[in-house]
Amino acid sequence: MLNVVLFEPEIPANTGNIGRTCVVTGARLHLIEPLGFSLDSKQLRRAGLGYWENLDVAVYRDWEDFLTRCGLTGPAGEKRLHLLTKKARRTYAESTYRDGDYLVFGKESSGLPEDLLAAHADSCERIPMLADRDTLANRDAWSAQEATLHPDDAEPTSSPLLQQDICGNFIDPADYRISALNLSNAAAIVLYEALRQTNFPGME
Repeated sequence: MLNVVLFEPEIPANTGNIGRTCVVTGARLHLIEPLGFSLDSKQLRRAGLGYWENLDVAVYRDWEDFLTRCGLTGPAGEKRLHLLTKKARRTYAESTYRDGDYLVFGKESSGLPEDLLAAHADSCERIPMLADRDTLANRDAWSAQEATLHPDDAEPTSSPLLQQDICGNFIDPADYRISALNLSNAAAIVLYEALRQTNFPGME
């Protein structure tokens, strides 16, 4: 079994879609609080259609609770984690996946926190995408909006990634990319690569 982990997801439809994907692939879904919605949300269940009741899902109060309950503390646990972030240099296709691994995705608005990425630098991966200059005609307006959403990121030299990393695993945090895939699409892409590498266990 593979595991999909959503860190503080905000949009119920995305989580519902990911839940549906987990059901048909035999993956387990892990939700790390706080959630941006109730698990009784109509949007959540509508996106998951009739699959939600068949989903193997667990909820955790925070990241540490998740690591502890899943037995992921220490070096052995670290090897089972795959943290998806636009800030990683290594792509998901360059990684090796094994049965029981955990694919971790951040919240829709801001992804995974930089201190968490820095603490697990060797576990970070990205999905290749075109740069903003090639995709967004209104990239300047997007950049201005992004700055208001994340005012603490104004000084990139204070980034935990720059403080922690010395092996070039991360891109320059100042080179921020706005362009991104929808969360449910990103989860499906990486999950199916992990399934491919593990020979689609039990699937026809």
